[in-house]
Amino acid sequence: MNILLINHYAGSTRYGMEYRPFYMAREWVNLGHRVTIVGGSYSHVRTLQPETVGSVTEENVEGIRFVWLKTSKYSGNGIRRVLNMFSFITRLWRHRKRIVGEHPPAAVIASSTYPLDIFPARWIAKTYRARLLFEVHDLWPLTPIQVGGMSPRHPFVMLLQVAENYAYRRSDRVISMLPNAREYMCEHGLAEEKFIHIPNGVNPSEWEGTPRQLPPQHAECLHALRDGGRFIVGYVGGHQPSNALETILDAAELLRDSPVAFVLIGQGSRKEQLQHRAVERNLHNVVFLPPIHKASVPTALAAMDVLYLGLKNQPIFRYGISPNKLMDYLMSAKPVIHAVSSGNDLVAESGCGISCPGEDAHAVSIAVLRLINFSAVERAAMGVRGREYILRNHLYSHLARRFLEAMQER
Repeated sequence: MNILLINHYAGSTRYGMEYRPFYMAREWVNLGHRVTIVGGSYSHVRTLQPETVGSVTEENVEGIRFVWLKTSKYSGNGIRRVLNMFSFITRLWRHRKRIVGEHPPAAVIASSTYPLDIFPARWIAKTYRARLLFEVHDLWPLTPIQVGGMSPRHPFVMLLQVAENYAYRRSDRVISMLPNAREYMCEHGLAEEKFIHIPNGVNPSEWEGTPRQLPPQHAECLHALRDGGRFIVGYVGGHQPSNALETILDAAELLRDSPVAFVLIGQGSRKEQLQHRAVERNLHNVVFLPPIHKASVPTALAAMDVLYLGLKNQPIFRYGISPNKLMDYLMSAKPVIHAVSSGNDLVAESGCGISCPGEDAHAVSIAVLRLINFSAVERAAMGVRGREYILRNHLYSHLARRFLEAMQER
């Protein structure tokens, strides 16, 4: 089968997030299918941008044909990001025949977080009589409205709503990473039988063999904390407003007299503010470290005692979440503090840690103290439960087959 996957922000293990398109495509290639991924040349979630020449650049990555469409650079969520989206969609229209190339697709997947790619995706699918699938990462325009504070009457939001409704009506299947979004989607035109929930997953091969060592700065810091008898609560990921890392600082202040250290590894738009706030409060039990390569993440997580995941309280999370970070946390076999108010909770389902309300620093501090008082054996058992759960339910090899079945169903 020839598969065309359109994802503006697609990355790979070389370029960084987002990884899901790459992992899915690699599994499909291993099963004998031909896959093309179309992505934008610039994405705010990648650690490395692809080198491009002209409007369209092709690259082969582990048997996957990547087509990079030249897009403008941006930062933040303002007008420049919107222009970046339109530059991607425009080039997707303009170069659609070159993108398809010599192998017409049997399945076309529109998967760019925002739904505007559904229009060129349907044109391609209709032209080549291919199956059309719409993959939903986040609910747009609900996310810009509820999280970004945009007005439902903003022209861009209204365009997104038209595109979302069109996608639900016209797609042959809708793949949702959000487990509880079916009712919402049906309210916007989706036929219920088209809904399929396929969450994010893990690739166990990244956790096998000798892990990549940490940079000296990270290794020395974690070693010093360990030697100093500190109980390490770790966070590895983006320092963005949505991650509610202020909750960690508030919890650290409550635990300043306890033998606890909070280690935050990563980068993002909120990092500088968080660092300034920690200095103002004289929080010596909070350490900020630079981002690390994905291959070093298992080593970093192994050096922690407990891992933290938090999100801001947002009504949209009632439809569920499927963060990549949590997949890595569970694979590390470490206990997790899950400070999220959402419609699903893998930590509670797997029994691998303690769940508490989002943005509740007092509850987080109590969870830390509870985990300190558990024995090392009890904490290890928690971690094992999480790893076993993720291996049973979230392997990309299994998820890719389910996705493939959705493409082939008639």
